[in-house]
Amino acid sequence: MNKRAAFSLAIAWLLFWAMMVATAVQDFLRNDDGPLWQPILWESSSALVATLLLAAQRLGTRRYDALIVTPTRWFARQALWLPLWWLAFTPLAFGIRHGVYALAGRTYEHRPWLETFVYEDIKISIFFAIFTLITFGVLSFRAAEQANAQLRTAQLHQLTQQMQPHFLFNALNTISSLMHTDVERADATLVQLADVLRATLDVSGQQQAPLCTELRLLRGYARLMQERFVDRVTIDWDVDAACDACLVPVMSMQPLLENVFKHTVEKRRGMTRIAISARREGAALVLAVADDAGTLADAGTRSGGIGVRNLRERLAALYGEQASLALQQLAPAGVRAEVRLPCAS
Repeated sequence: MNKRAAFSLAIAWLLFWAMMVATAVQDFLRNDDGPLWQPILWESSSALVATLLLAAQRLGTRRYDALIVTPTRWFARQALWLPLWWLAFTPLAFGIRHGVYALAGRTYEHRPWLETFVYEDIKISIFFAIFTLITFGVLSFRAAEQANAQLRTAQLHQLTQQMQPHFLFNALNTISSLMHTDVERADATLVQLADVLRATLDVSGQQQAPLCTELRLLRGYARLMQERFVDRVTIDWDVDAACDACLVPVMSMQPLLENVFKHTVEKRRGMTRIAISARREGAALVLAVADDAGTLADAGTRSGGIGVRNLRERLAALYGEQASLALQQLAPAGVRAEVRLPCAS
């Protein structure tokens, strides 16, 4: 059981016994005369013994927490402890009361022992059932949380793995086209690709990486594409060094830059200027890739490509509503893609 689940059970336990003590005191004030330490002692002794027995039960059964997926078997393991409660609770709790009363020079009076055992064992059986059900609920909730976390991790891993072959496919296409026109440039580009692939080893298996690592990958990709579209594109970088430690999804900016090359640079012969920026706005990290010639007339394809769709899914899985990805038409021409992420560094 993790700390949060244990804390929840402890709070429920304390509230239950606080309620029991308060009820006993109120009942005593209505029906009896005498010092208030008596009803407090009655319930406190019960609370102490029940705490010890419950702790022993948890220590003895927590190795069976995995059986929570088969409730019948889990409850059967818990039920084995009920006879111990029947045998131990009354002698221990009433023994404490007799001892304290004797120290106070009094005699603790109660029903005959057989009747007392039957009455207390019925109460303790109900109590046992309630807290066993509460424990089952807490453990079930924890198991569901863990399952959801594992599923989300698996989904993110799958999405991240999808990006790497997609990136490689586009890079190899670039090299292939260069081989027909300029073998030396193709060879240089292949070296650039090797550097990028070497950088991806640093983030292999990760869903997030520091921005400085992400920019290392992005700069490598940018050099690859500039080799392919030489004299047709310039890239300006405006990165706040204070953002370097902020965590971002692995290969989160590459699909935004790829979009510019695919939908703008490839379709025109003139020069395209691209601006890449990263800055802090309060607790948010703002990443942007903008060009000066694109259009959102083909927004359906531009915003629904594999890379952008993949990035949207990863943002939703990692940050929920705390992250966003927006495409904006600039005037007189150009498109700005902006990602906002939480950054606590």
